[in-house]
Amino acid sequence: MFRCMATVNVMTEADKVFAGSIPALYDRYLGPFIFEPYACDLAERLAGFRGRLLETAAGTGIVTRALARTLPAGVAITATDLNQPMLDHAAQALDAPQVTWRQANALSLPFGNASFDAVVCQFGAMFFPDKPAGFAEARRVLSPGGRFLFSVWDRIEENDIPAVVSDTVAAAFPDDPPSFLARTPHGYCDKERIRHDLRTAGFSRITIDTVALRSRAASAADPAIGFCTGTPLRHEIEARDAGRLDEVTDRAAQAVARRFGDGPIDGKIQAHVITATA
Repeated sequence: MFRCMATVNVMTEADKVFAGSIPALYDRYLGPFIFEPYACDLAERLAGFRGRLLETAAGTGIVTRALARTLPAGVAITATDLNQPMLDHAAQALDAPQVTWRQANALSLPFGNASFDAVVCQFGAMFFPDKPAGFAEARRVLSPGGRFLFSVWDRIEENDIPAVVSDTVAAAFPDDPPSFLARTPHGYCDKERIRHDLRTAGFSRITIDTVALRSRAASAADPAIGFCTGTPLRHEIEARDAGRLDEVTDRAAQAVARRFGDGPIDGKIQAHVITATA
């Protein structure tokens, strides 16, 4: 039985909108906090790789930067994302001749069959409205024996600080609690479902590693600002009361400080890292 929240709550269109000030806030506050540790892990899994590499859902380029640092200089990286504002921010942060930026939908990739030797996607599959279709596209563009390497967050209860922020924001609107964090980033975490969706897409060789790391920030305010103003959780808060964004962000920061301290903070984060071979 598939148990994660995404099986009962449908992702909204607003969940996929990363525009305006969100890309810069996302990159500044959440990049070092939760994404860079897994970007380094993913890049190390490809150390020594030679061939053609596609990144889908590249976002602000956090994994792209790690790949450019880690992989041999001759590896050509095509980094794509559905949101052009995210790619614009990513391109400004990385000037590397081996990287090509291109807007693309992971469910309808503008590349021919067997165009790449590896496809990577960090924390993007949760946003695919049709997971098997997105996985099938990754398999289609992979050469025989190519690897599809991607990560998804485990359930929110296994991620200390995001859980506190999510609970605090929900409590601020008891009649209509925002649920973006639990519903979408942490909503696709059931390993049985992931395997099922990959098999539906045509993958047969699948490994799933559950990886626990640590998230660290200079203050409790950083993750509160990051989650409340640098993700689509912002849309949910503003849809309920646009005038309360700062207040709710402050509430989240205070809750994180009560749990983890006023100075530099540290909490557990946990994700599944999946390798599927074409």
